Order: sequence, then C-alpha cells, then structure tokens
Amino acid sequence: MIISIASGKGGTGKTLIATSLALSLKGKSAVQLLDCDVEEPNDHIFLKPSLTHSESVFIPIPKVDRSKCTYYGKCAEVCAYNAIAVIKENVLVFPELCHGCGACSYLCPEGAISEENKEVGVVEMGDSEGIDFVHGKLNVGEVMAPPIIRKVKEYVKPEATVIVDVSPGTSCPVVEAIKDSDFCLLVTEPTPFGLNDLVLAVEVTRELNIPCGVVLNRAGVGDGKVDEYCRSENIPILLTIPLDTDIASLYSRGIPLVEGIPEWREHFIELFDKIKELADESSS
Repeated sequence: MIISIASGKGGTGKTLIATSLALSLKGKSAVQLLDCDVEEPNDHIFLKPSLTHSESVFIPIPKVDRSKCTYYGKCAEVCAYNAIAVIKENVLVFPELCHGCGACSYLCPEGAISEENKEVGVVEMGDSEGIDFVHGKLNVGEVMAPPIIRKVKEYVKPEATVIVDVSPGTSCPVVEAIKDSDFCLLVTEPTPFGLNDLVLAVEVTRELNIPCGVVLNRAGVGDGKVDEYCRSENIPILLTIPLDTDIASLYSRGIPLVEGIPEWREHFIELFDKIKELADESSS
C-alpha cells in the first residue's frame, strides 16, 4: 500500500505526520519512507537513517553538431519549454529549461542533435532501525524536481507499507509524487490559507482519481471553515492534532512526535487503520 502525505500549503506538518506514521507502524509490518520533497528533504533529521548507497540522477540535454546543423529551426518549434532557440545562424541551448524529453534530437531533420547527460541531483538510500529509507536531493540551482522524484519512486518495495512525503503545493513535483498512490493524506491547518490550499490539493487528488482524507494540524486556531468544507465535500477528517507548545518544541529539536509523546503512537496506528479501510472501499 502506498500512502502519500501532501498539502497545498507549506509548513502544515507533513514531515511530522510522515515520520510519526512510519515510526508507529515499525515492527507491525514492513515500512518504507520515501522523502520526495527533493528541494528540501528533512525526514532524515527525525529518523536519522544510516545511509548506505547513493545514485546520481541525470537528464539528457541537447548537444548541437554545428557541422550538420542547417538552422532549419524544427528543434525550437517542437520544444514545449523554450529550451532551445534558433536565431539566424546560431543555436542557443538553455539547459535549465530543458525537461529531457528528447523531441529536438528525435525530430531534427539533419540529425544534428545528440544528447548528453546533465546531473540534476542525487538519491540516497539507507535504514532507520527497521524503516527502509529513501530520499532525493535536487542540486542547488536546479529546477527540475520530477526526474529525481521518479528515481526515488523506482525504489518502492511492493511488499511494504510505503509512505511518501510530498513537497508542498500543487505543481508538477506534487503530481509526480502522489500519482500511483493508493491513498493521499492531506495535511492542513484551520486558517484561511490552509483552507484555500486544501481546496487546490483536493482538486489534484480528484483529477488523479486518488481517494483522500484530511489531518487537521494546529487545531484551536483560526476558524471552523476547514471542517465545514470537509463536511460539504464528504472528505473525512481522520486525525486532529492540537496547537501544542510541547509538540512544537519536540519538532524544533528534531524529535519525532511519537517518540517525544508516546501516547500519540496509538493515534497514528488508528489513523493507518482508517486509511486502509477507506482505500479498500475505494478500490472495491
């Protein structure tokens, strides 16, 4: 079973939920945690895994053979990302815009374009006392997160309960991370910003046909509009976590919630049971 932990808004507590859920399930079943927030991975701060292997991630970018190029411009015409331009008798390549789709080299009528690999990040793997751990790191200055996310997800173990920590927002990296999940857990807070971005995240899960539920974090602030929205859209609120200085203090020191306050472990086990029930209902 693959459970993705997402949110429209940053800073809602996805890492707290992902690490706490993984630690609560440890020993009950095989557990794997994939940190797909590759621009700012931080699950390792809480789980402190022993990293044993790393793999560089590359994307192919165009390399132009000027001796063959006739400056016809087909490469620039087919590039959806404006990563290549033909200006008079010159070809400009913008590697930071290239998505590595290969259309320019495939469709060049002169065969003047080949591809060379560009490293955009790294994937690291290891173990955290029985939790199989994988995370990706996007190189500084790079913008192409999806290739690294895809590489992280290549290490999914079908026999395990897989928890995917997703980056905030609703853009391409989020879609890449949560697709193929059996269930998406959306973490939000009871504020106008939390509600606005929750609505966007719900739309993404529905577009991808992935069942979802909500964790309401920092309950006790804001208003009740998130609850109203969830009721009106028939979206279950599966867990509520109060605004608590003790929880915030633990988080600031890199201590997982279920280790700092062990009674929360049972709440996360119950959360998993609810997720499993809803996922089974959705698939039947």
